[in-house]
Amino acid sequence: MRERPNMLIFMTDQERADVCAPDHACRTPHLDALAREGLRFEQAFCPTAHCCPSRATFFTGLYPSRHGVYNNVANPQAIHRGLNPGVVTFGELLRDGGYNLAFSGKWHVSDLEGPADRGWREYRVTAGKGSYSDRDMAMWRERAATVAVQEGQERKRGAIKRPGWGDFHLYGTMPQRPELPYDGHRDYLVIEAGMRALRDLAQETQPWCLYVGVLGPHDPYIIPERYARMYDPEKIPLPESYYDSLGDKPRVYQRMRDQYWSQLSPAEVRESLAHYWGYCTMMDDMFGEVLQALEDTGQADDTFVIFLSDHGDYAGSHGLYLKGVPAFREAYHIPLVMRWAGHIQQPGSGCSAFVSLADIMPTLLDVAGIAVPERLHGASLRPFWEGTEANGWRQEGYTQMNGVELYYTQRAMDRASA
Repeated sequence: MRERPNMLIFMTDQERADVCAPDHACRTPHLDALAREGLRFEQAFCPTAHCCPSRATFFTGLYPSRHGVYNNVANPQAIHRGLNPGVVTFGELLRDGGYNLAFSGKWHVSDLEGPADRGWREYRVTAGKGSYSDRDMAMWRERAATVAVQEGQERKRGAIKRPGWGDFHLYGTMPQRPELPYDGHRDYLVIEAGMRALRDLAQETQPWCLYVGVLGPHDPYIIPERYARMYDPEKIPLPESYYDSLGDKPRVYQRMRDQYWSQLSPAEVRESLAHYWGYCTMMDDMFGEVLQALEDTGQADDTFVIFLSDHGDYAGSHGLYLKGVPAFREAYHIPLVMRWAGHIQQPGSGCSAFVSLADIMPTLLDVAGIAVPERLHGASLRPFWEGTEANGWRQEGYTQMNGVELYYTQRAMDRASA
């Protein structure tokens, strides 16, 4: 076995933790198998229910107030389009410590830099440098004019009417293309590139870190029919909080639900959940292909594997969908599972400690034997798989929401469950 392990990071987008839990009806057999051989963190959270700030925290070990990414970096409403000067990501430190880095998938950390600027060999990049910087108000006004003719049309099933913006189709099925894996779903291009990187890395002598970041199960839940039909909507219960009046919550929460998501009938909510669960199962199947490629290249025993997501999705909870401003647990609670052959003292166990995306950077550096920078907001998770006491470990976490395309300031605290 290597003295310093390889590292495989598989990150989904907008996957809530409870859907990946072992007692949930959604099937994720490959993640379950990883958890049986590793450690499942049952209370892992992101700092912001939005891609860019959360991913920046993942890469830097810092909260948004320090790394400087507050909202969507890829449009004119960005508070900052990239990381603050002097902020270092774990990629540079791993590279300087002798690791080969390979990147396939979603970046969305900076609109000014791409993975290659931070030490990664790029195989395939989505939401990369300069992705959407041309989205100005003139473009939106032109779009509004083109969709105005749709306003009087009847709402289609699974669609949300948005005056001036056009209809948003929350869920649906892809055209069948049996000649292509997953009917040609875009995420499989990321998976193929990641498996190609695995084969290349197997030929090299240095330890490596491979990041594979899919776009699913991010909305809209448009998936191959076999996954869309995998779960029977009539057997899916509505979320317990679905009928929450939100009467004691900020008015903006109520407006988001009442003006948009209340258009969906309870039957449509169940259908949307069937599609979301099917999407999560499809991501799990793709994850399984990456794990099989790791086995096939003979590197599984020498590789530290992490499965996680950047944030969750309300998926009908509180009558809401997607993520953003509302500060409910469903959008902040993320799946997090780690496996390292021969190092997890109690494989198959669960850890109830309150952990954060900010803990990933110091954990990776600790595993690699590289000095962890001072003054990070996160800490290494090694004590939890070694069975040692993590004295003084945090009992609460803090969120920092500054809006997405529209500005909004909100802070929240979440305490670890007993």
